[in-house]
Amino acid sequence: MLSAFRAQPIYELKQQDKSKIESVLAYGDRLLVGLSTGTLRIYRVNEVPETSPDATPSKTRAVDLVREEEKFSRRAIQQLAIIKEANILVSLSDGHVSIHDLQTFQLQEKLDKTKGATAFAVTSNVIKDPVTDIPSLVSRLAVAVKRRILWWSWQDMELSPEVQEITLPHSPKSLLWATGTKMLVGLDPGFSIIDIETLAVADVIKPTPTGNVRFGAVSSSGMGYMGMASWVPKPMATNLTNNKMLIAKDVNTLFIDTDAKPADKRQIPWAFAPEALGYSYPYLLSLQQTAKGALDVRSPDTLNLLQTIPLPGASILHVPQPNISLAHAGKGFLVASDRCIWRMVALNYEAQVSQLVEKTKFDEAISLLNMLEDTLLKDKQGSIREISMLKAQNLFSQQKYRPALDLFTDVSAPPKRVVSLYPKSIAGDLSTIEEPAELTDTDEPSGETSAAEENSSQIEDQVKNTPTPTKSVLGKFKPSAVKDDSDTASIRSFRTTSEAPREKPAKDAPLTGSDLKAAVMALCSYLAQSRVQVQRHMNTDGTLKVELTQGTTPSFSNLIELPEGAENIDWKAELLEVAKLVDTTLFRAYMLALPSLAGPLFRLDNFCDPHVVEEKLYESGRYNDLIDFLYGKKLHREALELLEKFGRNEAAEEVMPALRGPDRTIGYLQNLPAELIDIILEFAEWPIKVDAKKGMEIFVADTKNAANLPKDKVLKFLVPLDKSLAVQYLEHVILELNDKTPEFHQKLVDLYLEKLRDREGSSDEERNQARTKLEEFLRNSTQYHKLKTFNQLPADDPDVYEARAIVLCAMGNHKQALQIYVFQIQDHEKAEEYCNKIYLSTSTSPAPVGSNPNTGSQTYEKSSMSTDPEDQQPNVYTTLLSLYLKPPSPHKVQWEPALQLLSKHGPRLPAANTLDLMPSDLHVSELNSYFLGRIRSANTVVREERIITSLQAILKTNLSSDLLLGPEHAQGKGGRSRRVVIREDDHCRVCHKRFGNSAVRVYPDNEVIHYGCVGRSGVQRMKAGQGQGLQGLRVLPWG
Repeated sequence: MLSAFRAQPIYELKQQDKSKIESVLAYGDRLLVGLSTGTLRIYRVNEVPETSPDATPSKTRAVDLVREEEKFSRRAIQQLAIIKEANILVSLSDGHVSIHDLQTFQLQEKLDKTKGATAFAVTSNVIKDPVTDIPSLVSRLAVAVKRRILWWSWQDMELSPEVQEITLPHSPKSLLWATGTKMLVGLDPGFSIIDIETLAVADVIKPTPTGNVRFGAVSSSGMGYMGMASWVPKPMATNLTNNKMLIAKDVNTLFIDTDAKPADKRQIPWAFAPEALGYSYPYLLSLQQTAKGALDVRSPDTLNLLQTIPLPGASILHVPQPNISLAHAGKGFLVASDRCIWRMVALNYEAQVSQLVEKTKFDEAISLLNMLEDTLLKDKQGSIREISMLKAQNLFSQQKYRPALDLFTDVSAPPKRVVSLYPKSIAGDLSTIEEPAELTDTDEPSGETSAAEENSSQIEDQVKNTPTPTKSVLGKFKPSAVKDDSDTASIRSFRTTSEAPREKPAKDAPLTGSDLKAAVMALCSYLAQSRVQVQRHMNTDGTLKVELTQGTTPSFSNLIELPEGAENIDWKAELLEVAKLVDTTLFRAYMLALPSLAGPLFRLDNFCDPHVVEEKLYESGRYNDLIDFLYGKKLHREALELLEKFGRNEAAEEVMPALRGPDRTIGYLQNLPAELIDIILEFAEWPIKVDAKKGMEIFVADTKNAANLPKDKVLKFLVPLDKSLAVQYLEHVILELNDKTPEFHQKLVDLYLEKLRDREGSSDEERNQARTKLEEFLRNSTQYHKLKTFNQLPADDPDVYEARAIVLCAMGNHKQALQIYVFQIQDHEKAEEYCNKIYLSTSTSPAPVGSNPNTGSQTYEKSSMSTDPEDQQPNVYTTLLSLYLKPPSPHKVQWEPALQLLSKHGPRLPAANTLDLMPSDLHVSELNSYFLGRIRSANTVVREERIITSLQAILKTNLSSDLLLGPEHAQGKGGRSRRVVIREDDHCRVCHKRFGNSAVRVYPDNEVIHYGCVGRSGVQRMKAGQGQGLQGLRVLPWG
């Protein structure tokens, strides 16, 4: 499956050499080999250049013998290790642990306490002192001796004289430093973790199985071998990353952390117990039994076997420290048999990922990428995303649409790449699937290949040939084939079948029939998520929500699939294309699988291709939805043309009753803004001609759009169409919208007059209605052209007599207006009503009793009746009286209305002017009512003056009491009678001196200052009262 490592033999014992390799140690460019004879050989490792199989082999040897210590030990050298910081070499031989000089390899000390030692382990760590918090380099050597563990410590290269030890209930078989202070100990019954600082021992407890687990032991002791007499498998362990460890005994494994807590992970599926266990970043290594002679390479994440390297007789596995960190990445480790040593050369990580992808092992490739550090790859996240998309394409080719589209959604795959997997009915021109040629009646499919198989083959070819973004590191990855053992094969669909034989319905070919509908249903979810992502970055008008800086890559670049070597990218245009693709494809998908959701999509702001949507909706007969879509896309002309065709019943298709008639067009036009006035007027004509009352709702409805329409253009449109409609519109504009434009007012007057003159085309009722409206309008409006209107009113037409009077009134010609009422209309009541209106509008209205804003007190004014009529100038009543008593020729004197006017409005007539109009032969008794009215008016004036005098006296009394006693007679002494306490330490806030016996002034807010300081402060403060008397002083912030 994978070629993660390549075995390179670097050393082999000569045939005449009868010794065996017992241990190996590599550090730097040195290789130490411990033999069964006790001899230690030191080699220098050379870097052999990589050569192709056809090239001439290099003459450079892999290792050169540097030194040989024949008397290094009397017995076989079982184990070697170094403590580089202390410059020492540690060896286990003949049941003792010895310390040698790392440079001369001379024996420095044989640790007597280690007699009977079976294993040791070394570690070096930077540890902070718990008291001083100063970091120091601490190295430790732990040795297993019978049932004890002893350890020595070196701190900053100095050996600590104290040797610590701990006794265990069983003999340790293996040692492994988990951290700088914790050690994992393998015993016959199980594993334990020892904290060397507290000497606490924590047993590793295996959790109770909850599923189909091979072994059911509840503790690590259950991993012991229960047969083969007294033979017990050796416990093995290795460090992993993130403070994790793997412990193994026989074929049982368990993942734990440094606190002895097991991880929820399955066991490694070993058929036989391994010979050795190790970890070389980022792979888990295990040596098979010597008879098999092979090295297994597994992923510690998936535990799947990735590579098996045949190594005859291999029994020793040595991984140089540090084996779990980035520092070890790419470095080789050693595997040895009793005669040969191999160095395992790691291949490039990107090449390893490529191999997994080519074999469609997408999960393994993603797992490998997740385990590797970012610095080891050019674009780790981009590679993971690319492989995930390839995996999704593979799932799609296997008709596993929901998992495939979910995976596309998780990695935010470019919509263009996903949509291209679908046929043209969904993807349009982007589709990479060739449409099958239609068979005629005489054509017969030949061969045994079914249509489903052919279509499946096409999909697989399409997955292989689908271009991937070349900017990705893994742009070269292509799934070469879809195999049964791929990672995606774990996703299967199970169906139960009845035992009774029955005919199964034929399954649809891939991406046809129900299979296509299932694929489209999955696509809808993906496109909905993509639409949300697009909306985060783009406004509905196609502009970006955040302006991009030149030369930067936007966060939405993952949605865009760019060609290789693309430069000077217009990100806004690219994202807009993606938005159009997403919305258009989502519309097609909804129309196929979920037609009910298509309407809400295009009624909202969207980027759908209008031609696609229009064609689909028209074909399916969804005309209402089509109109809504065209409105949303602002294709108003197309929508209105369609509505006119439906409304006039000119369409060849059968349409619903709601689209017939002008109602739908009227509603559409009412929703258009004022900027589209030309289109509104163009398509408003036929609804008005069909139904004028409904059609006028376009212009006179109580809507914002109707109120904002250009009124001059609407009026210009309505006048030639129907003048009565123009009148209706002007009345709406002037009376309801309160428009003050003089042209509109004058136009309405002209139309009223035109209606009055049209004696042939209008009935008497219509003309009377027009006259009434004209008179009412002339009374209320002040914006029409008065002289122009007056000239249009003929003097000899009785229908416009009152209109002429109204216009003359507006022009201020009251005498001429009254002449029309008195002599032409001969309506004395209207004449009197006219005088009342003019008099009340020109005279001063009586002021109610109120408050004086300057003093805050109550004030009283005389009414207009208090003015003596003898002092008044002649008014409109005098004019009317003169028309009654001295009419122009040939009219006669009208005594009765004149006397009624004197009786009703005598007080409003100036006495001198009135009596001058009286003829000498008039009896005084006729003027009785006039004089009574004058007397009553005079008495009213006198009484009013007396009342005002009384009220002012009361007001004066109230003001005096407020001044002397305080406002509203406050409890205690207030006003000028109040007392103010001056203490010895009080001082003037103006000069900041004490008062002593000086003269002082007290303000209404009880602030006291020197009398002499008034000129500097008091005057300004009095002015600040702004003439409002006591109220002004009360609210001032004194001091």
